[in-house]
Order: sequence, then structure tokens, then C-alpha cells
Amino acid sequence: MVAAHEVFPVMTAIELTGVAVTLGRYQALTGVTLSVPAGKQTVIIGPNGAGKSTLVQTIMGQWPYDGTIAFDPPGPRFGYVPQRLDHDRHMPITVQEFLALSLASRPLWLGLGHKTRAVVLAALAMTKADHLAKKPLGALSGGELQRALLSAALLRKPDILVLDEPATGVDINGEQLLCELLEELKSDFTILMVSHDLPTAKAHGDWIICLNRHVVAQGPPEAIFRPKVLAATFGLHQALEAELAPESCPERRNCRERGHCLKPLEDRDGGAKLDDNPLRETAGDFKTDAEAGPGSGGDSGSGPFSA
Repeated sequence: MVAAHEVFPVMTAIELTGVAVTLGRYQALTGVTLSVPAGKQTVIIGPNGAGKSTLVQTIMGQWPYDGTIAFDPPGPRFGYVPQRLDHDRHMPITVQEFLALSLASRPLWLGLGHKTRAVVLAALAMTKADHLAKKPLGALSGGELQRALLSAALLRKPDILVLDEPATGVDINGEQLLCELLEELKSDFTILMVSHDLPTAKAHGDWIICLNRHVVAQGPPEAIFRPKVLAATFGLHQALEAELAPESCPERRNCRERGHCLKPLEDRDGGAKLDDNPLRETAGDFKTDAEAGPGSGGDSGSGPFSA
């Protein structure tokens, strides 16, 4: 077993130790111990119902918990991009007015002041969305809306930027642009993102956390995207699929031009198909810690991964 800090010796922005969250009678998270490196992009992956959204909401103080959560420096400002925005698409409000809601000191029907407008336009420019300023919020595409929400999060000048499934409802061009934006932004923020897209997580994450109500593994992509780790997190089938994803993008930027990390599985790596994967002959030999029994050296709740 190799501890995460032995593989990725960097400063951490967030440390969780033994965190448990109970929602009603449901144990959403149990014994969560993890680190989020400062100034890096951390991606949380895991199956549906693994507690990924609950985890980031707990870190932001939305749910009570047992255990400890420590920040360095203490009391960070969070910028949050939700998985979706429930709103009336016929509401007569523009993108710039929506962003100004958190800034304006007077009613919107009196118009935006010059200072407020300038701050809003600067935030939209950071996400390459300044051309959307006067567009009705309800007329935005999925990708445009996510960029508007990202701009709203940046208005808070956050220390930690949290994104919950930001590619939900976004087409492939919008997803590629989002990847590029996050690569540019992570030099200024610590980014914590929930994602269901393993190729994108593999290509763009600096630190990966595998979650299934507890931390199955955490570490850099090259340590996480292995059949044993993914099988322990998702099951065997997902582990086989992930092996067909590229090891990483040749470059971290200009995803739109490459389009490699987001291609369908059958279009990657020279048209490999799942049936051609040599792992089919060997992956069945893997056993989880529970199957291996006592004395196997595994501890799925502690967070390290097998080397």
C-alpha cells in the first residue's frame, strides 16, 4: 500500500479525517479521509449514489458531519457551480442581470451601475462568455448556461472553486471549452470537481479521489486509472472501459483542437473495441479487500491505493 502523501507531496488546501454524514436514516458518507492539493484540479469520481455531491456540499458547510475538516488557510471563500440551475426559462432577465443579483445594491429595474456592469463583464470575459451579457438567461444552451454559472462563481473571487458535474447537459463542444477554461483557471484557484466522465477526469485531473461512500483510493491519475483501483470503485466492466481511454492528453490545453480525450471509446486508440481488450483475460483475478479476506493488506476505508 502506498499512502497518497508519499506519491504526491504537495501542500493541501483541504484535509478530511474520518468524516461521516448521515441524512435521515441514510449513511451517505462513512470514514472519509482525504486530501485536496492546493492550486491543483482535484476530480471526485465514483458510481451513482456514491455520495460525491454530498461530499462537496459537506465541505462547503451545507450538511452536519462527524469527523474533522480542515482548511489551509482557514475560512476559504467558495465559488460553486451547481449541476443544474432550476429556473423559469421565460423569466425576463439577462445574463448580466442574473450575475448582478449578488452585487447590485439597488433594484435591477433601475438598471446596472457602471461599476457593477464592469465587474460582471470582467467575470464573463474570464469564461469567454462576455458576448452573452445581454442574452436572456432562458435562451442559453447548456454549455452557455454553465459558463454563466462559472462566471457567477468567479464573482466571489473564491479561494476554492467547486463544480458539481459541470458537463451535465453540455454538448461535446461546450465540454471541450469547459475543459480549456478549467485548465486556465486552475493556476489561480484550487479546483474541486465532481465528474462522471472518466476520460476527462483522467486527462485533466491532477489528483483523483475514488469515492463510494468512503474513499476507495486517491492519488494522481497514473496511480488511479488502473484496473484494480477502478474495479474496486465501479466494478469490473467500468475498469475495462477506462483502460481504453488515453493515458492523458498530449497537452493539457487546446482540447477543442484535439478532441481526443472526449472521443467515444470506439474512436480512441486506433479503433480499439472492448472485446479486443487483453484485460478480459486477467482482470477476473482481481479481488477486492473484502473478497481477499483478513491479512491481505487492504483497507478500503483508509484512502490509499495499491501500488
